[in-house]
Parts: sequence; structure tokens; C-alpha cells
Amino acid sequence: MLKIRELKKSFRQPNGELVSILDVPEYSVDSGEQAVLVGPSGGGKTTLLHIIAGITRPDAGSVLVAGKDFFRFSESGRDRIRASTIGYVFQTFNLLPAFSALENVELGMTFSGGKNNASRAKELLKLVGLGHRLKNKPGSLSVGEQQRVAVARALANRPKLLLADEPTANVDPANQQQIVDLICKSCEEENISLVMVTHSNEVSQQFSRVDKLNELNLVMQTA
Repeated sequence: MLKIRELKKSFRQPNGELVSILDVPEYSVDSGEQAVLVGPSGGGKTTLLHIIAGITRPDAGSVLVAGKDFFRFSESGRDRIRASTIGYVFQTFNLLPAFSALENVELGMTFSGGKNNASRAKELLKLVGLGHRLKNKPGSLSVGEQQRVAVARALANRPKLLLADEPTANVDPANQQQIVDLICKSCEEENISLVMVTHSNEVSQQFSRVDKLNELNLVMQTA
């Protein structure tokens, strides 16, 4: 489902210095496989997810999702592939402030060209404990509630690959396990591949596959 080869990414600092962030010779995740990615802050985990999603362009290398090389397509082409193939739970949620929780999940469906499935949107919001907050806009939701809406939206289209960037970071302990269970169960039932970034040992210990970025990223080995 996901195949990365010879991936390199660097950023230029304000002083003109070029700083290498990623040098990943190989990384892959099979169809339906669930993998957790762990590593220190600033190690490039979020950058790697953004590249996998086609949001950030690498300096070199290939990223194949469901057999398609993202960076052989135009920006609009990558947008279409992302919308129909990838679900993304962002650290910053990226919810639309003018729309309700239910509308945010439903809009995620329409962006991919799919049909607005209100019943699935409502069911996902109920599963994340927000069945009573369907009409609330993000501004009237707590940070943890906004994160749960973001998880529901990412799962709404039954993506082939789900990318989750610290999905439990802003969720209170009482609901953290609920989020993990929802993601894992949904991915298992719908054969969705999962790459989850987390700093939580409690979360990572629940997965049979845990990948350490410092073992994948040659930049971290030479730093």
C-alpha cells in the first residue's frame, strides 16, 4: 500500500544553510497493516507524513500509495489522489470553523467526490463520544473534542491509507483509549493501512509493529 524509496528532504534556513531532515532509503506498509512511528521531536516525523500525503514535495526519491507515484502528478492530481485514497488526522485538526462537527465530517466526503453519507458521519461522531455535539462548531468544542472530530473526518471516506499525527495528544486520558480503539478497529474492519505517529508509550505498546525513525532516517544516524 505504501512504498518509499531513496527519500530525501532538506530545508533552507534563514541564514541560507541547507539542513537535511530526511534520508530514508526504504520504508513500506502493506495493505491493512498498522504501523506506529516513534522518534524525538524535530526528527522529521511530521515532515515524513506530509510527504507521504503529497502535501510536501521531497528533494529526491519516490512515494507510492496504492501503486501510484504521488510526485509524478501535478499538484491538482495529488489533491485528487489524496482525497480519494488517504485519510489524515492533523496535529492542528484543520477543521473549518464556520461549519458544525457533522458538516466538517460530511464535507470531507464531498471533497473526494464521494456522496454525502450523513448516517456514517453521525455514527463516527457517536463512536468518538460526540453524538450530542453534532451541531456544534469547532469554536464551541474543547481541544480534545476537535481532535475527535478530526479523527471521524479522516475515517469518513474509508481511505486506503490513514495517516495519524499524534491523534491522542490533545485528548483527555478518559477518551485516549477510545480514539486508539476507533482508529484500529476501523482500519481492521475496512482493510485500511495505518501509519500513526505518537510519543505515547501507552499507545505504541498496543501495536505489534513499532518503527523507530532514528533507525529509518540516515540523517539521525549521522547527526
